[in-house]
Amino acid sequence: MADFGTGVSLWPLWIRLGWNDILQRYRRSMLGPFWLTASMAIMVIALGVLYAELFNTPIHDFLPYLCVGLLVWNLISSFLIEGGTLFTGAESYIKQIRLPYSVYVFRSSWSKLAIFAHNFVIYFGVLIYFQIWPGAVALLAIPGLLLVLINGAATTLLIGMISARFRDVPQLISSLVQIVFFITPIMWKPELLRTRTYIAEFNPFYHLVEVVRGPLLGSVPSSQTYLAVLLLTLINLIVVGTFFARFRSRISYWV
Repeated sequence: MADFGTGVSLWPLWIRLGWNDILQRYRRSMLGPFWLTASMAIMVIALGVLYAELFNTPIHDFLPYLCVGLLVWNLISSFLIEGGTLFTGAESYIKQIRLPYSVYVFRSSWSKLAIFAHNFVIYFGVLIYFQIWPGAVALLAIPGLLLVLINGAATTLLIGMISARFRDVPQLISSLVQIVFFITPIMWKPELLRTRTYIAEFNPFYHLVEVVRGPLLGSVPSSQTYLAVLLLTLINLIVVGTFFARFRSRISYWV
């Protein structure tokens, strides 16, 4: 708790470090982070048109669903995939400067949120093109996004610690993320499962996506979705908190 309390008080530092990560990645690039936005927009349009035909679904119904799903999934998957370098990528800082380890978690989460904000422009473009207005329900996406960020930060901390000790973990996570993407209702709707909707209902990633996607499309997520996300958040905080308290002192040796 002391580590995270001190980390929060150093918010100017991790905001600057997170922003610098984005600048370093796209230095000397004309569009910078908006290259991600451009590639995401192209993928949304291409997949939206194709899968709308394959699933025989009206494109004005499917493309917004796909768009928001991909935006939220891109945020979630970035926590999982990049979590492996949370501490190993900050080795020079850890070995030279004594900082709360939570600073690196906040730094990573902030940079991912900034990229998500860049890509969110696509959502507004879809709303304007299809003349969709979700109404006041869209405000429910804010607490939903907060829950996604909390779970993402907790998960990336856990993956970062394990990856610092076992360097094969990031490759394993990358492989698993690809599998999870296809079994999560992002490019398809749960209704297509007919009598086997339990495949989606027992998928925690579906509920994490839906708690943000539902409000942005004008519908209130079910109580089952909120309950699943809150339960997942509680489990994450307990497990990761216990793990962090137990192995925090070893991180500097592992990196």
